[in-house]
Amino acid sequence: MKMLNKLVTAAAVAMAFAGSAQAEVVMNDWVFNPIGGGFASGQTIHENLNVAGNSFIQLSPTGGSGAFSFVEHSVFNIPQADANGQLFPLNFAGGNITATFVANGTGTLGGGFTFGGGTISIYQNPVNNQYATSAGIYGANLGNLIATFHVTPGGGGQVDAFGNPVANGQVTVNAMAQAGDLVPGYFFDKTGVDLSTQSVLSFAFTNANPLQSPTSLQVSEIMCQFAGYTGSGCNGTAYNPGPDNQIRTTLFLNTDGQFKLAEVPEPGSLALFGIAMLGAGVVTRKRAKKA
Repeated sequence: MKMLNKLVTAAAVAMAFAGSAQAEVVMNDWVFNPIGGGFASGQTIHENLNVAGNSFIQLSPTGGSGAFSFVEHSVFNIPQADANGQLFPLNFAGGNITATFVANGTGTLGGGFTFGGGTISIYQNPVNNQYATSAGIYGANLGNLIATFHVTPGGGGQVDAFGNPVANGQVTVNAMAQAGDLVPGYFFDKTGVDLSTQSVLSFAFTNANPLQSPTSLQVSEIMCQFAGYTGSGCNGTAYNPGPDNQIRTTLFLNTDGQFKLAEVPEPGSLALFGIAMLGAGVVTRKRAKKA
């Protein structure tokens, strides 16, 4: 029993160490070059890229007690960093940095929801003012794909009893890009190392608010084209999400927030946790055999 207690304690310490390590490695003063021109001509990002866009959510009941699964399709414009007014791209006549987001997850009405997986795709489009148009998918997937982040399980937020996010509710998305998922020339750490050669974490924090009356362009581009929805709004009838006081199966959101990068925690902290849990398992099996 003493040995088991020691191993459990070691596991707890390892978990705490891994968590604190991740919290401390969010990147500050990294560099983004919005035209892929390298580190020297890039813009220093003190903390985050600013994002703003729209989301279309499909909810499906999965059992009693308000349980549901969901699929989200979102489009984002990324106009600047740190709300500094220096619009992207620098030293370039026109252009847009945009992103698309596709994810799935589960939740409970009147409670929380979490993401199970998905993809964040970031684009550099050399043509100006195409976001929020009918070009491509709402102008969000045009130009050069410069980054792909894979959503990891977790994150999420809170919803009310009808499936709407709580007022100005914050939604968190955690994701990772492996080495090769970022295109060289765009993303750098503050020392000039091109992040395309490394694994990088990302954290998106957005404020989500229901969009009661989406425009016809948002309906056709985001809901019908991007999400492939075939219900009201995409079948020759007007989009009708239903009354606010009833459970929603579809909803539109306005979303704006921040996109941050972070280093992957040192493998040693995670290895310590794995060793501790392995040892705990061995002790448990020995005790079972004695019984």
